[in-house]
Amino acid sequence: MKKQKEIFKNFDINQNWTLFLDRDGVINKKIEGDYVRNWQQFRFLPKAIDALKILSEIFDRIIIVTNQRGIGRGLMTEQDLENIHKQMLRQLKKNGIEITKIYYCPHDHEKETCNCRKPKTGMALKAKKDFPEIDFEKSIMVGDSQSDIEFAQNAGMKGVLINSCNSNEEKEVPVFNSLYEFARFLKETLKENHQ
Repeated sequence: MKKQKEIFKNFDINQNWTLFLDRDGVINKKIEGDYVRNWQQFRFLPKAIDALKILSEIFDRIIIVTNQRGIGRGLMTEQDLENIHKQMLRQLKKNGIEITKIYYCPHDHEKETCNCRKPKTGMALKAKKDFPEIDFEKSIMVGDSQSDIEFAQNAGMKGVLINSCNSNEEKEVPVFNSLYEFARFLKETLKENHQ
């Protein structure tokens, strides 16, 4: 944790920064070997809503970027995904949390090539087009896989890894057990930085 504090000490994080979040494995429970295909299968991870409450006090812009290969594989439709996101946003709104925008890649990389599947930066560039005030150097990407970290690096953002056993020592990527742990840590660090 000490090393992670050092990394964040050098960043003057404020509301002008943008937070990018992966969805499955960060906000909601991942279904191993399958996809969340409908709202009935969607489960918020423990304390994910509390984490988003904290993070929405720190960041004005929270953007979700998610690979949804299940669409490209014909296991679900874009309408299914829209329904899941509509319900998710409704739940978050009830808790006073606003998500700025959700971007998703529906493609199956084994069948088609695209520029939006992470670690490619298409979704980041789309966000920048929609919100020109986004500065990637003042952005943090939180994800649970190596492709999320590579996406962050490819776009010039800071990467944060959630709950991974991968050793990232050499890459200096902060690792947390959950989005909540990261949110609490960030809040405390910013408090210390401003003392």
